Amino acid sequence: MRTFLLFASLGFAAAEDGLNGWLRYASLPCSGQCHSNLPSNIVTLNATEKSPVYVAGTELQNGLKGVYGKHLKVTHNKCKKSSVIVGTVDQYRDVCGAVEDVPELEEDGFWLDTKGKNVQILGQNERGALYGTYEYLSMLAQGNFSKVAYASNPSAPIRWVNQWDNMDGRIERGYGGPSIFFKDGQIVDDLTRVAEYARLLASIRINAVVINNVNANATLLTPTNLDGVGRIADVFRPYGIQVGLSLNFASPKTYGGLPTFDPLDASVIEWWSDITDQVYDRVPDMAGYLIKADSEGEPGPQTYNRSLSDAANLFAKEVKPYGGIVMYRAFVYDHHLDESVWTHDRANAAVDFFKDLDGEFDDNVVIQIKYGPIDFQVREPPSALFANLFKTSMAIELQVTQEYLGQQSHLVYVAPLWKTILDADLRVDNQPSLVRDIVAGKRFNRKLGGSAAVVNVGTNTTWLGSHLSMSNLYAYGRLAWNPADDAQDILQDWIRLTFGLDRKVLDTITRMSMESWPAYEQYSGNLGIQTLTDILYTHYGPNPASQDNNGWGQWTRANRTSIGMDRTVAHGTGFSGQYPDEVAAMYENIETTPDNLLLWFHHVKYSHRLDSGKTVIQHFYDEHYSGAETAQTFLTQWESLRGKIDPERYNHVRHFLDYQCGHSIVWRDSINNFYHNLTGIPDEAKRVGHHPWRIEAEDMKLEGYKNYTVSPHEAASGSVAIVTASNGAAGTASTKINFPSGIYDLAVNYYDVYGGQSQWKVYLNNRKIGEWVGDSEDTFSHTPSIYLDGHSAIRIKFRGVKVRKGDTLKIVGVPDGNELAPLDYVALLPAGIVD
Repeated sequence: MRTFLLFASLGFAAAEDGLNGWLRYASLPCSGQCHSNLPSNIVTLNATEKSPVYVAGTELQNGLKGVYGKHLKVTHNKCKKSSVIVGTVDQYRDVCGAVEDVPELEEDGFWLDTKGKNVQILGQNERGALYGTYEYLSMLAQGNFSKVAYASNPSAPIRWVNQWDNMDGRIERGYGGPSIFFKDGQIVDDLTRVAEYARLLASIRINAVVINNVNANATLLTPTNLDGVGRIADVFRPYGIQVGLSLNFASPKTYGGLPTFDPLDASVIEWWSDITDQVYDRVPDMAGYLIKADSEGEPGPQTYNRSLSDAANLFAKEVKPYGGIVMYRAFVYDHHLDESVWTHDRANAAVDFFKDLDGEFDDNVVIQIKYGPIDFQVREPPSALFANLFKTSMAIELQVTQEYLGQQSHLVYVAPLWKTILDADLRVDNQPSLVRDIVAGKRFNRKLGGSAAVVNVGTNTTWLGSHLSMSNLYAYGRLAWNPADDAQDILQDWIRLTFGLDRKVLDTITRMSMESWPAYEQYSGNLGIQTLTDILYTHYGPNPASQDNNGWGQWTRANRTSIGMDRTVAHGTGFSGQYPDEVAAMYENIETTPDNLLLWFHHVKYSHRLDSGKTVIQHFYDEHYSGAETAQTFLTQWESLRGKIDPERYNHVRHFLDYQCGHSIVWRDSINNFYHNLTGIPDEAKRVGHHPWRIEAEDMKLEGYKNYTVSPHEAASGSVAIVTASNGAAGTASTKINFPSGIYDLAVNYYDVYGGQSQWKVYLNNRKIGEWVGDSEDTFSHTPSIYLDGHSAIRIKFRGVKVRKGDTLKIVGVPDGNELAPLDYVALLPAGIVD
């Protein structure tokens, strides 16, 4: 059992910018008892400065100095009493003699023993020794002095991260700033941030990083850039992390000048062989290649009527002599589907493309499979492909970067979502078949397997754009090592390491984080209907209409009377039949399909009754209100921690949670209004479309402002907003207050459009009560919008405003650039009213 020192109140240290993540090594108040439990020396069993064991010694020295103020000398290759001894099992035997009680370790595994006079941290290899070092430091940083002796081995050999970094420095679906690797078509000169990233990844036992976008640019293969890749690999190597590269399948033609990129053409094979030799000449331990092909416009083998295995095996044969592997993405589908054809279904694509190729892939090919059949949605069933490849190695693809899940501007702790997939039992051959065992290679006895996560850190000091979003990166590493771990236990380790040992801090952030994914699901899209975001634009704000009437296949098939995809074998697309019999039978039958996936598998009337007794449409209304109400509590919970967290991080997180409060209401109203207008079915609670505390901007007296019809309509209260008549003059919207006198929170819904930074001022009887600037593109992490829509809609609140009936409320907006100081409504909220 782990024993932690916990404190009622610790105060806070100097402001922190988040750069150290969970490796802060922050000082802990502790009596001499703590120091008496610490060793007096550090011994590393390798004196080579670029070795992971040497790095482990440096980490120990810095960690113990930071946490406990105790400076320990590091010596090499000499056993001493009262020491932390770090090295491999073999190194220990050579230097210190026989190793007692250490079980046989798997590759990258480690042994940690704190029971004796010395602390032993012994790895099967040097990478494992470094992992054990971070484990020991994590214990101490959490005030855990438990006497332990145990071995820890990875669940799977592949524990990779993918960076979708482009050569120009932008990051596709990245919300933490520009690339730490690339700028202006080249590798950056200063790799300091790469080294800092390496520390974070090694501490959560990641063993490889693919540094460039799966939508790859062939110019990465120039000699200069490959030299740069070599420099990046040199930075990662001391941390036990290998570098991998994404390849553009058409490179032999687009970059190499060949007339073809046919994977069976001899000249193409020779070209890739030469490129691979050049890569390994610079990076002898390169992990391998990642391939996205025949997907979303990316070139692939189908251009020449070749199979996906033909393509994968081409690269597998080239990297095999060097010990490399090929990660081939299963994200292959037709994005020009016809929704009018009832049997068309993007969800079928992975099994349709890959099942019949099982056994045709070389043994160093791993199929990288997104966790669900569509694309990182707020809830999906496990990909059926996991249950259809018996002779081929697999890895699950997860997403740390919150592409569809709030883009780091919303708090969403994603590990519980991942656990629903990893813990799912697909019952292959009527036997236990947990997804986590399948992808690890255990269920079908494959030597390779594991996980890859799209992370997309950037140069922002918070790495991902938000301090709280780093819990997802930490959780990914922990689950990649042991997918059976508990999501809340992982979270609490991260909280203690990131924010300290205060009990209230621990309990509060735990509660907020564990509520965050369910709340986001409630106010974005529930019953398995997917995340009802705009799939045609930024994948951020609400736009349920965008799901249908396009070729992308993320359909809801919503009409006036019914909604949902019929994926049954009997009447629909047949997707349910891709699962093994037991699971297929469950999803085929509407009575046994869980309500949280009902609309994923069945097309039903809005009047269909759920297990709760509610109709589908009333469930929609209620859940969207409930989720938004939960989001309101995140801010107040966080504000209860004032004084317990350093001001810089406290204010940064508060700013984000305040935004989420407002944007969750944007989501709530947009989705509810859309389905209310589509169906004509009223909300039994009479909330939808009924906002007694709002004053619509278009109903105010306007000077220099004009009405503007927002698209999609539901992204504005009453479908109409106001904008200034020109971008050169201010506008004024004013009204007499007709509410009872009292104390109100004044909320203003407006639009912050990319391309300008308008200014607004709010007056009550000519007394200014607040002002703000439309600079969200600089202060939040999500992709900005150039339109008045659900992405750019935002809400600001001024608290505790004393109002008398008959007062004049006035808002003055000063446009800037393309942003015409747009306003949607004002709400005067009595205490306890969310609106």
